[in-house]
Amino acid sequence: MAAPAVNVMLAVHEKKTTAVDLYRPLRQYIATNFSEREAQMAEDDLDSVRQMRSDVEKPTNPSPESRRDLLLSYYRAIALIEPRFPISSDRSHVNSLTFTWYDAFKPSKKASLQSIHLEKSAILFNIGAAYSQIALSADRTSPAGLKQACNGFQSAAGAFSMLREAVAPKLAALGGATIDLSVECAGMLERLMLAQAQECFFEKVIADAKPHGICSKVARQVGLFYEEAYATLNAAPLNQHFDRTWISHIQLKAAQFYAEACYRCSLELHGKEEIAEEIARLKIGINALTDAKKSIKGIAAPLLDAVSRLEGHMNQNLERAIKENDRVYLMRVPPASSLISLPAASLVKPVPMNEVLDASKERLFSNLVPDNSTKSLSRYTEMVDDIIRTQAEKLQQGSEITRVKLKEMDLPDSILALDGSFSLPMDLKEDVEAVQISGGPAGLEAELQQLTDLRRVNQELLVQTEELLQKEANEDTQFRTQFGTKWTRPQSSTLTKNLLDRLNRFAANLKQAAESDARIERSIRDHSTFMSILDRRPIESALPNLARPIMSLDNNEDAIVGALKQSLRQLENLGAQRAGLEDMLKEMKRKDDILPKLLATSGSHEDLFKKEIAKYDSIREEIAQNIEAQEQLLLQIQAQNEEFAAIFNLEDYKVARDKCYKQIAAAIAKYREIKDNINEGMKFYVTLQDAINNVKQQCSDFVMTRNIQCREMLEDVQRQMAGLSFASGQSNLPRSTSHPSSDPQPAPRPSFTPPFFHRPGEHPRPGFSQPYTNYSQPPPSPYQAPGQYQQYTNQPPSHDYSQPAYPGWRGPYYNTHMQQPATGHPPPSPYNVPPQNYPQGGYYRPQ
Repeated sequence: MAAPAVNVMLAVHEKKTTAVDLYRPLRQYIATNFSEREAQMAEDDLDSVRQMRSDVEKPTNPSPESRRDLLLSYYRAIALIEPRFPISSDRSHVNSLTFTWYDAFKPSKKASLQSIHLEKSAILFNIGAAYSQIALSADRTSPAGLKQACNGFQSAAGAFSMLREAVAPKLAALGGATIDLSVECAGMLERLMLAQAQECFFEKVIADAKPHGICSKVARQVGLFYEEAYATLNAAPLNQHFDRTWISHIQLKAAQFYAEACYRCSLELHGKEEIAEEIARLKIGINALTDAKKSIKGIAAPLLDAVSRLEGHMNQNLERAIKENDRVYLMRVPPASSLISLPAASLVKPVPMNEVLDASKERLFSNLVPDNSTKSLSRYTEMVDDIIRTQAEKLQQGSEITRVKLKEMDLPDSILALDGSFSLPMDLKEDVEAVQISGGPAGLEAELQQLTDLRRVNQELLVQTEELLQKEANEDTQFRTQFGTKWTRPQSSTLTKNLLDRLNRFAANLKQAAESDARIERSIRDHSTFMSILDRRPIESALPNLARPIMSLDNNEDAIVGALKQSLRQLENLGAQRAGLEDMLKEMKRKDDILPKLLATSGSHEDLFKKEIAKYDSIREEIAQNIEAQEQLLLQIQAQNEEFAAIFNLEDYKVARDKCYKQIAAAIAKYREIKDNINEGMKFYVTLQDAINNVKQQCSDFVMTRNIQCREMLEDVQRQMAGLSFASGQSNLPRSTSHPSSDPQPAPRPSFTPPFFHRPGEHPRPGFSQPYTNYSQPPPSPYQAPGQYQQYTNQPPSHDYSQPAYPGWRGPYYNTHMQQPATGHPPPSPYNVPPQNYPQGGYYRPQ
């Protein structure tokens, strides 16, 4: 067997360049088009770019791997520079930068352009060259080295493929570039690198002693790659550009591996005793080598030795096969034109460079966002929002359709009713729970008792207040009878008329309230049975049950129910899947930030948009499948439910259940009505109790003041009767004092001055300087509208017992703020028209 020669492969040399200062032009552009502050912030990034360009110009590390990493970093930096810094001869652009690069295959030729495309093309070319050098330097005698070489050549092919497809066409449109950066040269180099990567696989299958058929297919693909590269080299513009040794090398390689494929195929044919075709394949391979060797020049000696060895093995096998055929097989050798093409098996492909050269994760110039990138981002965001909105609407519509369809079929309520786990509708259940929390119908009796207790307290307060006034009136009548005309103060009845009127109105209010309480009590008694359903715990125990049919012909109820339940579970799973898809949409939208990619992409962004939008295709497909599956499942559930309803007499059950619903709702309404009436009554009694207590306090103040008046008047009457200025005699009247001495002595003046008393010519005492209403005038009505105030004139009081004796008895509840004009009608009750501190409900309004 012939073994392939080692290290008989080609690597590409890097392009050379001249020095370029990127720092100053780029900084000036930032300061002019952004701001000086932005320029200062970008200085570190500018320094990094300048250093990388300097390292590219003068390699400091001979390691191919280090060189590759430098070129990759610089390419990513160029990708970030391109959208932010337009470089051209235009005055508004960066117009002081000119890039110069020499041809890699003819260093005497160069290209100088004010374009970032020349810089990108040259760096990408050098990246491919660096990968080829890494592959060529690998030790292919070891499995690890062979793998490294194969990967390196495939990566080099990826770089040249990217140059051919994405970068070189833009440079070609500008014109003036060297041929090594043309689309044709990039394509040729891509084929050459793939051929050498496939050749590494051929070396591996030979070393692993794989079957001859496999070796033939691998060798044939190596030859095809070389043939494609050779065809490109023989066409314009490359046919006059490359050195003849390159062309001869690739030509001979193509012939070598075509002959190798024929040789490996002949070995397989010999094992099958197909001698005639074996002879034909060997002759074809030998002829290919002979023709190639005629025109080659400058071929490396190891490659010539490998070809000579292969040719020798083939001639030996051909001679042996001819002898065997002539002596044994006597088969006719087919002509070459009648043979089918040898099969090929490609085991290599260009390594995509998009991920390696992706600059979206780089932080260079991240603060500089040009307007066109902002607009592109906004457009892309609108596209994504439209997708999200459309798909979310589909999901929501699917859920709504499910809800409506199930409600129409009364599912899953009817299934739950059959299992005994049915529940009330949510709104009705919440109402029932609220009633039960508040005590339910069973608690109404206790609340009614509270109402009765409050009414009794008010009645007792009212009686106590009336007794106060009645006691004072009786004492006044007693003194008036005893002293006759000397008892000159006003009668109690003339002073307490308004108080008594209001007490009478309170009594009338209490009477009306008692009638209302009686109506509440009758309502509770009349509807207690009706409302008792609300005390059922759980409330679902009051609902009718969906019973199984008494008689069945085929006993398939369980199967029908089971199938329907299974379908409902599947429908529930689809709903959960929709919820997950909706969350996934939101999460994808949240993470979808393509601004770094926009800033790392030059030219039109349509291709980037298509690629990024495509990531939503899978979830859109899932949503469409979910909706379609739901439609089919709903049709299936509808058919199953019709069968279920017919067997279990579902219509009669629904009628009974709806009737129960209505009964519960009516019981809730009646409970709330009674509850509201009780609450209204409690508010009424509490407010009325405050009002009665207020009036009671005023009555107490009035009685106290009248008692003081009574004492003073007793003293005056005694002085008149004894002809003395001070009371001294013993009196059998209440509150009089007796002196044991038989000789009359001047009695001491009382230690206090009545609040209404002052000597003639003195001003009223400051503590009682407010004048008092003259009872000889009609008393003012105490039921004025709130917010008005009665005006009093500051007149010195006279010693007149017709005046009220105590200014404080007109408390805040009865003090009116303005004299109400006489209308001939009785003053309004503050409990019929609700005042500020006495709300009046409609249930307790006088009938």
